[in-house]
Amino acid sequence: MALAALEVKGLTYAYPGSAPVLRDISFSIARGERVALLGPNGAGKSTLLWCLVGVLHGQGCVTVDGTVLSKGTEADVRRKLGLAFAEPEDQLFMPTVGRDVTFGPRAAGDTSEQAERKAREAIRQVGLSESLLERAAYDLSSGERRRAALASILVSQPAMLALDEPTNSLDAQGRAALASTLLRLPCAQLIATHDVAFARCLCNRALVLMDGRLVADSPLAELLCDEEKLQHYGLTAPIRREDGSTVLL
Repeated sequence: MALAALEVKGLTYAYPGSAPVLRDISFSIARGERVALLGPNGAGKSTLLWCLVGVLHGQGCVTVDGTVLSKGTEADVRRKLGLAFAEPEDQLFMPTVGRDVTFGPRAAGDTSEQAERKAREAIRQVGLSESLLERAAYDLSSGERRRAALASILVSQPAMLALDEPTNSLDAQGRAALASTLLRLPCAQLIATHDVAFARCLCNRALVLMDGRLVADSPLAELLCDEEKLQHYGLTAPIRREDGSTVLL
C-alpha cells in the first residue's frame, strides 16, 4: 500500500476551558491528491490545520509522509507539511521577499549560494519574476504576496501543503493565478476555503466539517450537485427576492 501524504486518526482538540473544537477526526490524503476542506465559520477548519503541524496539540495521531507528529518530530513534520496562513503578511516578515524565501534553507544550514538558488527556483515555481526577490512584501499586490508566501514554503520542498483560506483578498485575476500555480504543483494539498468555486477548479474530493465533526468525505462534484446538503452544511444559503423567487448564495 502506497505511503499516504497525510493520515489523521481520532484527532480531538479543545481550547483550554472550552468544549472540543475538533471531535474524533479521521481521514487520509494520498500523495499528489488535492482535497477541499469545507465548512461554515467556526467549524474548526483552521484549528485542524494548526493541529496538523503541531501549532496546537490535540489527542489522536497525525502522520505526515510517514512521520508521526510529536513534540520531538515537529520540525521534521513542518518541513514535510507546509502551512500557508490565511494572511500572507503573517509569513512574510523579513525586509525583502528574498530574505523571506531563503529563511528556511538558511535555517536548515544551506550556504547563501544554495539558499539563493533554491529561492529563485521557488519564486519561478509560483509564477513570479525573480526581480520580486529584491522588493519588500508590502510593495507587492495581494496576489503577489500570496504567491511569495507560498514560495517561502515550497523552497523546502514539502510533501504536502495545507492552505488556510488562500483566496482571501484576491480578485478574479489573483484567484486564477493562484489556482494555476497550485494545479502545477506535484505535492498533495489540503485547501481550507469558503470559496467553493475555487475548490471546484482544483479538487476532486471534499471534506466537510460542522461543529468540529467530519460530516462528509465525498467527491466534490457529487456534493456540489446536492443543494439540500450544501444548505445543511452551511455552504450555501437561500435568498428570497422581491418577486418571491429564491436563489442560492
